[in-house]
Amino acid sequence: MEYNQESGHVAGLPVPEPCVSFWQQTTRSFPYLNVNKDEQVPAESKYVIIGSGISGALTTYELIQGGVSSEDIIILEAREAASGASSRNAGHVRPDAFRGFQVYKQVHGADQALKIIANERLVFEKVDEFVKEHGVQCDFNPATTFDVCLTQEFADFNAKSFKEYKEAGGDVSHIKFYEGEEARRVTRVEKAVAAYEWPAGSSHPAKLAQWLLTQSIEKGVRLFTHCPATSVIKSASSTADQTLWDVATSRGTTKASIVVHCTNAFAPHLLPQLSSFVTPNRAQAHAFVPPAALSSSSMLKSTMSLRHTLKHFYSVAQRQADGIIVLGAPRSNPNVSAAALKSVLLPDDSAFNEEVRDDAVTNFEACFPSCAKDKLKHGEGLLHTWTGIIGMTTDSVPFVGRIESLPGQWICAGFNGHGMARIFTCAPGVAKLILGGSWEDTGLPECFEITEQRLNKLKEGVSGSVF
Repeated sequence: MEYNQESGHVAGLPVPEPCVSFWQQTTRSFPYLNVNKDEQVPAESKYVIIGSGISGALTTYELIQGGVSSEDIIILEAREAASGASSRNAGHVRPDAFRGFQVYKQVHGADQALKIIANERLVFEKVDEFVKEHGVQCDFNPATTFDVCLTQEFADFNAKSFKEYKEAGGDVSHIKFYEGEEARRVTRVEKAVAAYEWPAGSSHPAKLAQWLLTQSIEKGVRLFTHCPATSVIKSASSTADQTLWDVATSRGTTKASIVVHCTNAFAPHLLPQLSSFVTPNRAQAHAFVPPAALSSSSMLKSTMSLRHTLKHFYSVAQRQADGIIVLGAPRSNPNVSAAALKSVLLPDDSAFNEEVRDDAVTNFEACFPSCAKDKLKHGEGLLHTWTGIIGMTTDSVPFVGRIESLPGQWICAGFNGHGMARIFTCAPGVAKLILGGSWEDTGLPECFEITEQRLNKLKEGVSGSVF
């Protein structure tokens, strides 16, 4: 464990002083933002959930729904409540309808590739159902999304993916295809070569995470903010019948029988055996105030991904609640310098890269010329820039389930920057497993399960990136 004396930062943990995202700027009144920030952790707690983002918050919620007593659960958070990727993403709830099929098929086989994409569609439906059933005020906007092909190269790639997915038995009944002038008309993107449309949405992710946390806290769960877990070691109190774990924090040690790692990109800090398979990457997003041409009745009704190639793309989501447009930047980008690309590999969300910002805004202006700087009034244009840390896995799917070598420890992490399209089945899935269910009960693709067999396969070099 490396410790920086000047900053007080332990390498492998989130940096202690991150930037504040647009989502965090608009939720500073959350009453549990810094709850128990000075309190000692209890000497023991049956369940310890590490991480208070949507993954940890929903796992906690589902455990309580499954009969676990709220008083038996504590949540540990390294910074303020839900301060990681859940409050720093680009606001998309966007399933992959077919595009990743080629790569998933190469890495996991056709059967699993079909299940991965079907699961993402299910997640969108689950979020929609959950928000409506519980009246969650998180600005959720179910709509559609466009995959906008800005080059013939990517149009050809998408056409191949669509064809292979359909021929393998994938459901394409919900997908619409446009090309040429029709694609430019429906997307309003003047550079569009082709486009695909399917159901998707957007939300205020911090409000969703905070709603979930509130439900559990008000039932008796204790959340300890600014309290990073620094180690999880086998307790001397363990017996032949039960393994107990000492979860060390900056404010004491808690003995637990169940530990759930909902730490996404930072999972290797406590689980070093994953250090070769989960890599933290910095992502960047931008809030943009639109001009009249994209305001009021002229707002963008659908979200979109503006794609030059498979990995060179920009996300766009206009918020129905206030009209603000959220722009996501690519991690792989031929338009920026090597130094800017290298910054993507920094697990540091305290700052942003100006070159990446300028490129994202320039690309948006090129696609929507009414947003060019010389056409904007004072108060329009770029409003805010922020960063967040995403957890990339070597086989492009998350790690979910029981950690076989560590009895009583579980994981729900490694979402590849695609957590909003995965967590709402993964977190309930891990909760079902903890409560005694089988993998079949989760309904998740088998390739998501963290098994020794999967880890050994990854050690042999099996990999493939969709993102």
